[in-house]
Amino acid sequence: MNISHLFSNEVQHLKSNLIIVTDSSEHENQSQNNESYSLQWKMVDEIEEKKKAWAMQKRWYLELYGFKTEANLKSFLTDKQVILDAGCGLGYKAAWFAELAPHATVIGMDFSESVYISSEYFQTHENLLFVRGDIADTGLKDNVIDYVSCDQVLQHTEVPENTLAEFNRILNPAGKLAVYVYRKKALPRELLDTHFREKTKELSYQEKLEFSVQLTELGRKLSELHIELDFPDIPVLGIKGGKQDLQRFIYWNFIKCFWNPELGEEISNSTNFDWYSPSNAYRYSKSEFIDMLANAGFDLDFLHEEEACYSGVANLLPNA
Repeated sequence: MNISHLFSNEVQHLKSNLIIVTDSSEHENQSQNNESYSLQWKMVDEIEEKKKAWAMQKRWYLELYGFKTEANLKSFLTDKQVILDAGCGLGYKAAWFAELAPHATVIGMDFSESVYISSEYFQTHENLLFVRGDIADTGLKDNVIDYVSCDQVLQHTEVPENTLAEFNRILNPAGKLAVYVYRKKALPRELLDTHFREKTKELSYQEKLEFSVQLTELGRKLSELHIELDFPDIPVLGIKGGKQDLQRFIYWNFIKCFWNPELGEEISNSTNFDWYSPSNAYRYSKSEFIDMLANAGFDLDFLHEEEACYSGVANLLPNA
């Protein structure tokens, strides 16, 4: 499949389903992010664990963006001719879009080395092509994309506001944007997260992995206690009280120590690695998320919120 006509400049084809626009960043934090994710995608070796994680991600995607069912997502994609999965990781979501919309051209773009893996995984998807490039500077022409899905990625870009401006530029006037950001947590958790992200810049990959394994084990030990307490509200610190499992109370308010017995140890380790390893990992309040979209020329058509995140589907504002 040839999509060269969608780009402003000549692009480099490494193979039939893989294009290189750029593979490096001038920004130190973004370069560190790219390295972290290149390593992360190689962490989970067990195919069955990947399948379980992807099944969960599918269900969550339908919830995050208001589709509820796969049939509704398929219907939504019916009139979308060019779809961009911005920050595609291993490409499962891009492949899903390609299967649901066989009439469309689907582009999975990522700044990390994940595209080399995904282009191998999904060689048989004739309407799917992967691009190594910066989603904040795609190289695509103006108004050529019908749907941008930026799921769990925007907060990891160097300047999220600039990334949204790029999405505005490449979307056609009737285009849609699905986007997700991390939600700000209680003050103790925010302070600790910020400290750890600075600290992990100094660690080797092996040290980061060991740290992630330790956090998984902490989450497992706390979860296995099966202790539920009625915690007090502490509004000054942003801590919400009420009856909660001890592990979840510590998780949301003090330290991310992810553990999910259904997903298994490798996925849990990878999730903890994903949280603390990238240098760029911005968090937002609800109003900050809505204002950032509005300032970039987007109007939310659907908004979802939960303890972990805010997400939504947005339209371009007229004359934006």
